[in-house]
Amino acid sequence: MKKTIFAGFMIFMFLIAGLGSVSAETLELLTWKGYAPNVLVEKFEKETGITVKATFTNNEEMIAKLRATRGAGFDLAQPSQDRISSVQEKYKIYQPVDYSKIETGQIIPSMLAAVKKNTLVDGKSHAIPFCWGTSGLIVNKKFAPQADDYSALFDKAYAGRVSYRLKRPTLIATAFALGDDPFAKYGDVDAYTALMDKVQNTLIQAKPLVKNYWANGDALLQSMRSNEVYVAMAWDNGGWKLHSENPDIDFVAPKSGALGWIDTFAIPAKAKNIKAAYKWINFMLRPENAAVFTNLEKCGTASDGAIKLTDVEVRDNFERSFPQADIDNIKWYPPVPAKLESIEGMILDKVKAAN
Repeated sequence: MKKTIFAGFMIFMFLIAGLGSVSAETLELLTWKGYAPNVLVEKFEKETGITVKATFTNNEEMIAKLRATRGAGFDLAQPSQDRISSVQEKYKIYQPVDYSKIETGQIIPSMLAAVKKNTLVDGKSHAIPFCWGTSGLIVNKKFAPQADDYSALFDKAYAGRVSYRLKRPTLIATAFALGDDPFAKYGDVDAYTALMDKVQNTLIQAKPLVKNYWANGDALLQSMRSNEVYVAMAWDNGGWKLHSENPDIDFVAPKSGALGWIDTFAIPAKAKNIKAAYKWINFMLRPENAAVFTNLEKCGTASDGAIKLTDVEVRDNFERSFPQADIDNIKWYPPVPAKLESIEGMILDKVKAAN
């Protein structure tokens, strides 16, 4: 009798253990370092009972991991929005987003629209915006009070006090400074080539105005601290860092639009826990949670209203540099057609070689 009772008890315990293992949920997250802060992971796990297992990576490794498994092994990934459509067309490693499961009302409309457009494959969008950043102008307003667009980089009034990188963002910025839209010409190689020829001529003619072509961000910031450079093209965070040291220096969103990147949420093709993936997306874009992320990373999110909940210094930076009109005017990088990269490379080489 005792053996029978004991055996029944053991069977009951095994059943309980088995049920526990089946009901336990895990979200396998493939993301960038800093994008899954412990404080938010713990809050999510407490709210949902879902365990978050984060693997930190970058765009190249993300693509490689998902290619190797044909979209398996992870429930959610966070590629940059311009690294999705071309990869999806070739390798089919993501699945279309079911926007009915996304609380789109808490997402900044212009960012949602940009990501939907730039991740279209076979008529379906494959991502949701998460966080963003920009490059534009860092200006010493004491010496360059009128500098408010990329055209200031070619203004003789600032001769010898200008700095920018010889990289593709400068080509794009120059095109916008000339009153054109390079992204609108991505589908026309001849039109894009003609535009880049104009950009090349502008940059070559402007070489005497340039203090240096910066390659190291810290060196650029130091040259602005020492008043060697008055106007530079660089990232928003660098301008805000200098502003905290010297109120005369600040990041300025150019009139023709800051150039913006967006990192997204995308669901791998063979994700197992899709329900948990959508829960994490909605959780991270909830304004109070997005504000925590921004306070930690000093990086804006697509969560509408989150900035108002951030720390005062962080909020001041965004509100000063990015009123809503400037956010809506950001020129988000679309995927780059393969043929255009070689065109841009040749233009940059010619500018470097010119006397």
